[in-house]
Amino acid sequence: MKNIFIFFLIISLTACKNEKPEVVKTPVKPKIIKEYGFILNNYKVINDTIKSGENFSEILDRNHIEYPKVLEIVNKIRDTFNVRRIKSGTPYTILASKDSLEKAQIFIYKPSKVRYTVINFKDSIISAYNAKKKVKTVIKTASGIIKSSLSETMDNQGLSSYLTSKMADDIYAWTIDFSRLQKNDKFKLIYEQLYINDTIPVGIGEVKAAYFKHSGESFYAFKFVADSILNIADYFDDKATNLRRQFLKMPVKFSRISSRYNLRRRIAFYGNKIRPHKGTDFAAPIGTPIMSTASGTVIASSYTRGNGKYVKVRHNSTYSTQYLHMSRRAVKVGQVVKQGQIIGYIGMTGNTAGPHVCYRFWKNGRQVDPLKQKLPAAKPMKKEVKPNYFKFIQPLKQQLDFIKYSN
Repeated sequence: MKNIFIFFLIISLTACKNEKPEVVKTPVKPKIIKEYGFILNNYKVINDTIKSGENFSEILDRNHIEYPKVLEIVNKIRDTFNVRRIKSGTPYTILASKDSLEKAQIFIYKPSKVRYTVINFKDSIISAYNAKKKVKTVIKTASGIIKSSLSETMDNQGLSSYLTSKMADDIYAWTIDFSRLQKNDKFKLIYEQLYINDTIPVGIGEVKAAYFKHSGESFYAFKFVADSILNIADYFDDKATNLRRQFLKMPVKFSRISSRYNLRRRIAFYGNKIRPHKGTDFAAPIGTPIMSTASGTVIASSYTRGNGKYVKVRHNSTYSTQYLHMSRRAVKVGQVVKQGQIIGYIGMTGNTAGPHVCYRFWKNGRQVDPLKQKLPAAKPMKKEVKPNYFKFIQPLKQQLDFIKYSN
């Protein structure tokens, strides 16, 4: 009897040991998703894109907002948001009620990855405001050795075209002729990459520093505010010289010189006689924008048989420039233009064998070769500012020097 009892006791204890305890599951709370200032969990979220020919009223009507309410919304928000200016291809988000009606309550128009407009008509009070997403700035570096062109080198490395234009049109526009870059010219950059949601790139911020080696000569550039009153940043080299000049090197971006200033040019068509060429020809496709190389006032915007459509700009009592053979002029006589402003477009009007702009340069009333002129610099840095400048650029220059070139 005792043995039978022990046997059943062992069986009972074994069963209890193998029995799994009941697991009580704790309900998992849904992750709170907040964007545009709203908790999206509280709404049915509808993401879409404005179709061609579609208007604001049609979008809201499709999302159960009747016309009288739409009209009220449009009238209330007109000072903040003009619904007539919505563009096809622009994304938008609608936050609708989560009930069976799924009625739109909030419309969010997103013209860029950063900027957006919120139109809130959830309650009786209708409101609209413009806002921006939080942007994170990350400092990045880039470098390259040019094999054919700057833009191609940038593209091969997956770098933004903005960096290409920044170097050519802003930083080095006055000191380097980008139509004459040579194989094995080199560059380095320190710049800001902008992100939203920590991972989505939304553009380039400032280019803080740059280095370019062209034809064996080194060109440093550091962005610095030298004038605390004007509070405008310029690029200066490692000697505190302002890289900006009164004139751009060329009136067309990424063009090539097809004919230079030459007072003893001979033309076979005219029996090999000397026909002086007092301009510099920059070849580019028809329709390419032509820029004024310096600020000034338009003193001629006309047409002649030889020049075709042309524009002439007076910059001061010493300098004037002229731009010939345009397909279309973009400025009128008396108009004040800024350096880099588009004044016309490449064409083939007048006496010309191909699309280009003939760029003519006057100094003290006489036409001269612009590529041989020592062009006046912008306002120099004050002596008392230089110590702070050299202290500011020291770590940037050191960082540039340590960047290795990417092939």
